[in-house]
Amino acid sequence: MHLTPHELDKLALHQAGYLAQKRLARGLRLNYPEAVALISAQVMELIRDGRSVAELMDLGRQMLGRSDVMEQVPGMVVEVQVEGTFPDGTKLVTVHHPIAAEHGNLELA
Repeated sequence: MHLTPHELDKLALHQAGYLAQKRLARGLRLNYPEAVALISAQVMELIRDGRSVAELMDLGRQMLGRSDVMEQVPGMVVEVQVEGTFPDGTKLVTVHHPIAAEHGNLELA
């Protein structure tokens, strides 16, 4: 199998997101890289599912809450950006202040 550097980056991000999901499921609070990886990987999956940019921006803010991450993480994650291919072309999805609520929706995470 031959993957482009861009595809390898997406694969590594997906793997990091999966690891973050496992740690969150074990009850661990996520650190900065884990939180960003989880949100990014889930947004990539939702892009593949056909969600709109507006939906993705909203869902990205619901995934993790302050109780799901280490104390300093919400202030560090100002935005998460994910590039994805949509039916009308490639777009950059930006989730502003993704860790704002006290509790996240773990069904989305």
